[in-house]
Amino acid sequence: MSAGGSQTVPLRHRFLTRKGVRLHWEVAGPLEGSAPALGPAGSGGAGDQGGKPGGPRPLVLLHGFTGRAAVWRPLLPELARRRRVVAVDLLGHGRSRTVAGRPQPERYRMEAQAEDLLAILDRMGLERVDLLGYSMGGRVALHLALHVPERLGALVLESASPGLASAQERAARVAHDEALAAFLEAAGIRAFVDRWEALPLFATHRRLPRRVWQRQRRLRLLNRPAELAASLRGMGTGAQAPLWDRLARLAVPTRLVVGERDAKFVALARQMAARSPQIQVVTVPGAGHTVHLEQPEAFLQAVLPFLEAHGAEAGGQGAGGQGDRALAEAGPGG
Repeated sequence: MSAGGSQTVPLRHRFLTRKGVRLHWEVAGPLEGSAPALGPAGSGGAGDQGGKPGGPRPLVLLHGFTGRAAVWRPLLPELARRRRVVAVDLLGHGRSRTVAGRPQPERYRMEAQAEDLLAILDRMGLERVDLLGYSMGGRVALHLALHVPERLGALVLESASPGLASAQERAARVAHDEALAAFLEAAGIRAFVDRWEALPLFATHRRLPRRVWQRQRRLRLLNRPAELAASLRGMGTGAQAPLWDRLARLAVPTRLVVGERDAKFVALARQMAARSPQIQVVTVPGAGHTVHLEQPEAFLQAVLPFLEAHGAEAGGQGAGGQGDRALAEAGPGG
């Protein structure tokens, strides 16, 4: 099992415009099935739907803050070897953005982004998928698992949390993120990325191979300041309703991957596992917050056997919007 190298995987780029934003995602992996197109070329895509009956479920990937779908490409030769992989640009990142006018943080909140993801699954005709989310993307993934568990077969969280438990912590984080967003808008993307990469959370990145670090930085610099600022304000940990009290009701098999050198998230992982028998924690030696970047082979070894152990049942077609309704009925969380 290896990651990266010179291998490349063919990608199909897809777009969906809804509720004032344009969403982008990348599709890789086998093209089993011959379902009809659900829209014009590039919008939903013929050949994206479902999968071979009894085959692995499609895997949806969600990046972290300042990331984009492309961060997962070095892992695609392994992740997409036997299954469909859908890597999403979360709103405010990559090519997912507000169509016209100034981005409004309310549109970037957790509940709205969760509905966007369900709309993408419905557009592709994927009724049930496996979901992998890193950091901010892990918070979105956990929100979906707790609100629409029927849409998920298995869940992988990497360096993720259920949010901040106390109102005081959330208020402090909102103020902190507002200051960061204002700095981003005033100083620009390069100065912001310099500041972001200097955070203690990413201290272990100093040991990355130069080409890996340069690629990560280049992808961050491609983001738009106004979009990232809206994401900070709408999707920051302080803006999110906490999910701690819901963990006992988690019904989806979950693997939580953390890096040994990321002490804060190692402690959070233990607390999360203590609240839910569904959560299995894997700690990767030598890794920090970004396990998939720092120790890609160990990350794959933590993820792929878990997904294989939790069943095949390729996603069916024609979810027909039921996910959006289920999410709305479940309420905002908290």
